[in-house]
Amino acid sequence: MSSLKLAYHANCWGNLGGDAVGVTSITNLAYRTFGDMRRAFADIAAAGYEGVELFDGNLLDFSADEMSALLADNGLTLVATYAGANFIFDDILPEELARIIRAADRAAELGAPHLVVGGGAKRFDGIREADYPRLAAALDRVKEIAEDRGLTAHYHPHLSTIVEGPAEVSRIFGLTGIDFCPDTAHLAAAGGDPAALIREHAARISYVHLKGFQKEPFAFTPLDRGDISTDAIIAALREIGFDGWVCTELDSWADPLEGAKASRSYLESA
Repeated sequence: MSSLKLAYHANCWGNLGGDAVGVTSITNLAYRTFGDMRRAFADIAAAGYEGVELFDGNLLDFSADEMSALLADNGLTLVATYAGANFIFDDILPEELARIIRAADRAAELGAPHLVVGGGAKRFDGIREADYPRLAAALDRVKEIAEDRGLTAHYHPHLSTIVEGPAEVSRIFGLTGIDFCPDTAHLAAAGGDPAALIREHAARISYVHLKGFQKEPFAFTPLDRGDISTDAIIAALREIGFDGWVCTELDSWADPLEGAKASRSYLESA
């Protein structure tokens, strides 16, 4: 993995969630980790990573000057910020895009190269055919927002959204021009072969989320364990000539530093 730049997501240093105010104020909703980002940055650097990705809520908790100092103190680069939205409801889309713009503005101000979004809501009564073109159109808007700020925008297929497995991945990327950020564990959990999907969509991949997945009991894991072959995924990345940032992540782990070190140790030997 010596040709790849390695980052780590700061989402493991606390419980994952969002802002409760989002229930009544969509514009103010954001993802966040309820944890100490200063500790997260120190641990990520200690584990040997060069970069960090942050949820939009955690990013915007800091001023640009504060975040710049925190990155510099730990020798880290801000690689990406991650935001999410429903994306399929026309009336609230402007509200959702307004908060994505705030995150994109801050990421660009700090020199980050990437903006990642997840979403595509599942309705209470099921998916409607029109939801896919609505999602695609919203993702094209995100792509424009990112490009206007010198960022590359990526869509992250995710469990619990309308884009989970291989069929939905192929469908949405046939409708939108946004880049594809494969999350290897989510793709595997949805029945996909992450290595095959990386090869199939190679031209759309310029940023990757890498993590392990355990089927029973369901859990995300460090890269040195679990039920999917990270070796095969890395082989696929090498085959397509990928040389960008890879962000390892682990949504929850009892000892976040130990989890980060375990994945880094695996990558060193891969």
